Amino acid sequence: MINTLGRHFRESLKSLARNAWMTFASVSAVTVTLILVGTFLVIMMNLNNVADNLENDVEVRVLIDVTAKEDAQAKLKSEIEKIKEVDSIVYSPKEKELDNLVESLGEEGESFELFEQNNPLNDVFVVKAKEPQDTKLIADKIAKFENASKVKYGQDEVEKLFDVISLSRNIGLGLIIGLIFTAMFLISNTIKITIFARRHEIEIMRLVGATNGFIRWPFFLEGLFLGVLGAVVPIVLIIAVYKSLYTWALPKLQGSFVEFLPFSPFVFQVSAILLLIGALIGVWGSLMSVRKFLKV
Repeated sequence: MINTLGRHFRESLKSLARNAWMTFASVSAVTVTLILVGTFLVIMMNLNNVADNLENDVEVRVLIDVTAKEDAQAKLKSEIEKIKEVDSIVYSPKEKELDNLVESLGEEGESFELFEQNNPLNDVFVVKAKEPQDTKLIADKIAKFENASKVKYGQDEVEKLFDVISLSRNIGLGLIIGLIFTAMFLISNTIKITIFARRHEIEIMRLVGATNGFIRWPFFLEGLFLGVLGAVVPIVLIIAVYKSLYTWALPKLQGSFVEFLPFSPFVFQVSAILLLIGALIGVWGSLMSVRKFLKV
């Protein structure tokens, strides 16, 4: 068994060397494909992470009518709590709202400190949904309640971001599928050329009683090697570029909702995916060629 497997490995490696130009073309096609796939994965997974952070930050701000007394505020809170889609509700008095406004504006906000004695802001209920997509539904229901002066939420901006992410995902996915098929086609052609060059040897192997599996294995391994070799450069590039980008961006984005996925284990997960895709492209390209052009 070990000798047979060793023989298959040697034959597949010899074939790769024998058809050097086609090997180079196939590996290059897989490399270009996986660089784009890797870039797409890194961008999309980080965009999804940003989208998740934004989703978790989506909230409904209910401005309470300035004329509402404590009992009216309590009634409004009770009505909001009865909405089944609501996860939590937090009361934010107008004094805290003013402090938040001053803090958010920095030096320009210092002028608003003059309003501390005569605060024109509303008391606010901050409402979070159990599911972010229910935010609009909750806001529409609360807007009908008495003493809900105004209802604000940032769902529109978030939905626009999700639309962009969805469009990017669909375009990128279509492009990647096309590139993967191109790489599989080139690998298939490489295997076909190998089969044609070894047709006399294959005939002799048939005559001496070689099994179908014995004849096919070197071609499967050849396709596997082509796919794995094509994954090496993309993996190295993804690790190097993402590490540099992560190190550069981390201090600049501290405290922001834009947050990169941690270098580890993220890049190693992407590397494993690229290696697997490369191997599958190679084996599938080889399988297509063997089934169509090696009638054994």
